[in-house]
Amino acid sequence: MKTSVLTLVRGRHGHLVNLMHGLNAQSQRPDELVIAWMQPEIEDDLPATDFDVRHIRVAGSALPLARARNLAAEYAAHDGLIFLDVDCIPAPELVRCYRHALAERAGLFMGEVRYLPADAVRVDAAGTPDFDRLDQLGEIHPARPALDTDAPVPEGDAGQLWGLSFALRRQDHVRARGFDEAYEGYGGEETDYAWRLAAAGVDFYWLAGARAWHQHHPLYRPPYPHFDAIVTNARRFRARWGRWCMDYWLGLFREAGLIDWSPAADDIVVRRRPSAAEIEAARLDGAVRYG
Repeated sequence: MKTSVLTLVRGRHGHLVNLMHGLNAQSQRPDELVIAWMQPEIEDDLPATDFDVRHIRVAGSALPLARARNLAAEYAAHDGLIFLDVDCIPAPELVRCYRHALAERAGLFMGEVRYLPADAVRVDAAGTPDFDRLDQLGEIHPARPALDTDAPVPEGDAGQLWGLSFALRRQDHVRARGFDEAYEGYGGEETDYAWRLAAAGVDFYWLAGARAWHQHHPLYRPPYPHFDAIVTNARRFRARWGRWCMDYWLGLFREAGLIDWSPAADDIVVRRRPSAAEIEAARLDGAVRYG
């Protein structure tokens, strides 16, 4: 099965370069890379590759993640779709493992992601990442399983989907009608997509062999820079599915006195928005790997 790797970019040039170095070092390289640029300029100072690289521009200023993912899938030339966050560096076996899994059975496959501290990435003169170093420094997120087999492991909770690294066949993406582009900005669109896939009968699996390392970037806890988008997208999800998503973030907003909300509520009452001082105070130390 031929595969297209799909990634989204806004202002993460260094991370994109490292992702492409990782793809160049694959034991089985992808058949193409599709880059969806959520910014006006398409950057050309990128690593050379032996596979095709396709560039598309995505309209919209409010971080149009759902639209960008749909466009990347639409422009992809192949039926095996590997969604890989621009912050990720793929391990050398990632494409091979995803390709093999997709050829064996239909489903959505979620690769293992390990989180890196700041300044963890080293590349040699040829641009090859130091994978041994990444393996030593990468840390599994405590909310994700530590897998001890390379075989697909069934996952019954579609809500476990994170958009950092996953793969599926094009027909399943189309059957679920893709991502809902009404979601704008950070939060909610991935969970909505997962529920759409589950409703369409798509099974979910973990795939440890398809490992990637998440490159460090500044984080906020709570994610106050995305306050408006999280509230709006949580309301949209609740209206469609009859339940809330992003409960953890909503709970922290409530504790800070920004909203009135509970898991049993029908709506979110916004009392105030976070101040500039609160946003700055929520910025995490550089040693923190995940929010």
